[in-house]
Amino acid sequence: MGKRNAFVKIELRVRCERQAFAVVEKLEIGFKIVEENAGQLSCVMKFGGSSVASADRMREVADLILGFPEERPVIVLSAMGKTTNKLLQGGEKAVSCGVSKVSAIDELNVIKELHLTTVDELGVDRSIISELLEELEQLLTGIALMKELTTRTKDYLVSFGERMSTRIFAAYLNKIGAKARQYDAFDIGFITTDEFTNADILEATYPAVAKRLHGDWVNDPAIPVVTGFLGKGWKSCAITTLGRGGSDLTATTIGKALGLREIQVWKDVDGVLTCDPNIYPGAEPVPYLTFDEAAELAYFGAQVLHPQSMRPAREGDIPVRVKNSYKPKAPGTLITKARDMSEAVLTSIVLKRNVTMLDIVSTRMLGQFGFLAKVFSIFEDLGISVDVVATSEVSISLTLDPSKLWSRDLIQQELDHVVEELEKIAVVKLLQHRSIISLIGNVQRSSLILEKDFPFDGCSTLNM
Repeated sequence: MGKRNAFVKIELRVRCERQAFAVVEKLEIGFKIVEENAGQLSCVMKFGGSSVASADRMREVADLILGFPEERPVIVLSAMGKTTNKLLQGGEKAVSCGVSKVSAIDELNVIKELHLTTVDELGVDRSIISELLEELEQLLTGIALMKELTTRTKDYLVSFGERMSTRIFAAYLNKIGAKARQYDAFDIGFITTDEFTNADILEATYPAVAKRLHGDWVNDPAIPVVTGFLGKGWKSCAITTLGRGGSDLTATTIGKALGLREIQVWKDVDGVLTCDPNIYPGAEPVPYLTFDEAAELAYFGAQVLHPQSMRPAREGDIPVRVKNSYKPKAPGTLITKARDMSEAVLTSIVLKRNVTMLDIVSTRMLGQFGFLAKVFSIFEDLGISVDVVATSEVSISLTLDPSKLWSRDLIQQELDHVVEELEKIAVVKLLQHRSIISLIGNVQRSSLILEKDFPFDGCSTLNM
């Protein structure tokens, strides 16, 4: 493997105290030569919920990790199976069930049974999660008492999934002789905005995470097992989450922070596919992608990667490899800054369902300035994300993010409010339950793509 240059710049050490972060020390370290075979951490391996959904799957993942003895990985884990969904459903039930009935919430009991059965089958001590299970029931009791589930409480609630899965898995690795150490991401420097349920990672995260993980590894080498998609709000000091699929972002952030050789995202599919296999069973893995292509695919509906996860990898120029945890020897998809596009035409077709579309028409647009700013300020004020925009001289057509928070559809009251505000400046038509089909391909050959997908015989018409 040889040597590679790695620039490590630690700018800030921060401390969370009394709901504020204080700068306590400023450090700078120049260029260092990192010997990749000299015992440094070498890659990130991220595993999703289906990969650690049971004791058997955890054993298989442990065998997979240990099957690459040349690697010294940082492990990032999601919650077991559908635990995150169960936690949210349990929280919603707690709002209205009454304090006396919290212990009977089905989702709580399913979560308890899954995790306790898993630790028993793996032969590790129940004590590693018993306190968390007690804390979880206390939290649901508090939600029942207050009769509300705020976004801040929701992030705290869903954090239990990753906190338990990583503790179980680290304990199992230690049991079989592979020394491991568990970490909660919010305790090792993942500093975020205070936008609960969909927080952004702040730049101070990178030096803080690098210092903690690298320092612990040097002092006492052990496989780091880190919770996915969790952070700590820089003002509130409360637990935050990075949104659905945010464990991918956790993995790429760690990869950039430590300047690792590769980031591996292990899924239950053979990499990034040419289309959705649930729609077309003949979908095939795409062997190579650029960061830009992967980001577009994720943003426009592909479920393999988190839309924001490519940014740290691109900035750190660290390859991302998407692989199948059920087929560890399969090549998967390698995502890099650039690839040979000479033969590339169409890379993949993706579908985003349940899209809400707005047609906004106003003659005021003709030759006027400031109209678009007024339109988009309405969405900003209401905290609603806009996906795709098309404009003409007198109209705007746009689509809204179908999953504003936690895969919840935009509720009708929100849509009605948007329409009401927009109708003050334009004529508005609301179209719901639409879909966006996106063709991800070589921009330089877009004419060829359009020619093949929308053939024109001289007399046909295309209705959009």
